[in-house]
Amino acid sequence: MIKAVLFDQDGVIIDTERDGHRVAFNSTFREFGLPVEWDVELYHRLLQIGGGKERMRHYFEDHYTGKLPEDLDGLVQKMHLRKTAVFIDLLETMPLRPGILRFMREIKAAGLKIGICTTSNEKVAHTIADRKLGEIGFDVLIAGDMVSRKKPDPEIYSTALAKIGVGPRDCLVVEDSSIGVRSGRAAGCRVLATVNGYTRDEDLSGADIIVTCLGDEEGEKARFLGKSIPLARSGIVTFADIVKALG
Repeated sequence: MIKAVLFDQDGVIIDTERDGHRVAFNSTFREFGLPVEWDVELYHRLLQIGGGKERMRHYFEDHYTGKLPEDLDGLVQKMHLRKTAVFIDLLETMPLRPGILRFMREIKAAGLKIGICTTSNEKVAHTIADRKLGEIGFDVLIAGDMVSRKKPDPEIYSTALAKIGVGPRDCLVVEDSSIGVRSGRAAGCRVLATVNGYTRDEDLSGADIIVTCLGDEEGEKARFLGKSIPLARSGIVTFADIVKALG
């Protein structure tokens, strides 16, 4: 029986990576006078590194050919603070993914616990929760800097479960990427994957159910990737449908 649902943020709640975070990173690099431009393909590869600061550090240590300052960690910290501010400004124009608000409302109506578990910055996580989803009232929100090990490690989900007092087999995790699916599965949770343009071709086989999106009545409809489940309404994945399919 599902007693809680924990959502990843970037790519699940809002499709933020390609035209949000990536754009903010590139803007920040220019402001700091660095000849760096993360194109769409490179950023996809970098997304396999969980966390923005970790992603920058990995890039500068393993790919950057220019001269680096002695205090690389200090530079990364400064750039990440600026990148966060740029990204928050971009959020105003970015819509929620199809069906996500409806799906969350169904969970709240069922009286279940609901939360966000993201490797993103805590300020960004709270901004999205407050500005875009203020009506929901999340029971728990765990951001990347609040745990010692980021996805695909299960720590973020195990931490959230401990806070809300729910066992892993009674929790559904909603993710979009390979590292997210692996994190939720390693924590012992059921996993629903809603893919996006970046993660459509990743190995998401660890998820119980994989869909293109959750589906909107007046917008984009859901399609299953691989195994399908019965739906009460064509192209619309409801929470009741998921519970019934998971048994």
